[in-house]
Amino acid sequence: MFGLMVTSLEQGLVFGIMALGVYITFKVLDFPDLTVDGSFPLGAAVASIIIFNNGNPLLALFFATVAGITAGCITGLLNTRAKITGLLSSILTMTALYSINLRIMGRANVTLLNSRTIFTYLEEWGVPHSWVFLALFTIAAFLIKSLLDCFLKTQIGFALRATGDNPEMARANGINTDTMKILGLSLSNGLVALSGALVAQYQGFADIGMGIGTIVAGLASVIIGEMMLGERSIGVATFASLMGSFIYRLSIGIALRLGFAATDLKLLTTILVIIALSTPKIRNLLRSTTSSAVSNGN
Repeated sequence: MFGLMVTSLEQGLVFGIMALGVYITFKVLDFPDLTVDGSFPLGAAVASIIIFNNGNPLLALFFATVAGITAGCITGLLNTRAKITGLLSSILTMTALYSINLRIMGRANVTLLNSRTIFTYLEEWGVPHSWVFLALFTIAAFLIKSLLDCFLKTQIGFALRATGDNPEMARANGINTDTMKILGLSLSNGLVALSGALVAQYQGFADIGMGIGTIVAGLASVIIGEMMLGERSIGVATFASLMGSFIYRLSIGIALRLGFAATDLKLLTTILVIIALSTPKIRNLLRSTTSSAVSNGN
């Protein structure tokens, strides 16, 4: 059980970076962005091909993030300049990224088992192998969370939040909502691609299909976290996304331990999202029913 908890925590943190990206579009920007299903493997593809060719793992993370930012920017431009709806513009980018990812890798998957990754360097610096993943992911996830918290409290961050809350009011106050959309989508997909690059090094390979269902997993993490902690502040909301990612990965791990097949995971993810989305309504319904019963009893 301890091993399951540690593995779930590792995966929860590294995929939590992706969940933070989904949080930006889903909760802050209120934009239905499916680009993440393409930008996640994009980050993995860019990082893996650089590392496979003996490149620096840190540079691989940087270029993977830049690639994700570019993908998000393209979605934003399609929506704001070409006037294509948000959902369709993200689907178009996601579809194009499938071919682009194949072009980058040159094949369906790239192995990193015999390559020097960022974890190899940490082990050489004296970090024990059993803790190297958890140590790096903890630092990376909470550093990114802190930077995101600080950014969302700046003037640009407030403009981004205003664009998601009320675009008309934001425009009336002189905010360029198109620029904010492009910025939010770029930042979101940059984080998603960074997560993909870290996951590729963590798993030891990058695969063209590793992005399938990324948006659902990200939404599940954000919604579960919100259900557990709420959204009292930006700091709490971003921490909730990380916590939701851990709970989601732990739930998947427990399901596998109980004998569910790996092919059932997408169904389990869907059920988790449905439960998380329905819980507030069910809770309010039970509360109103209880209040009615108490009133009638009096």
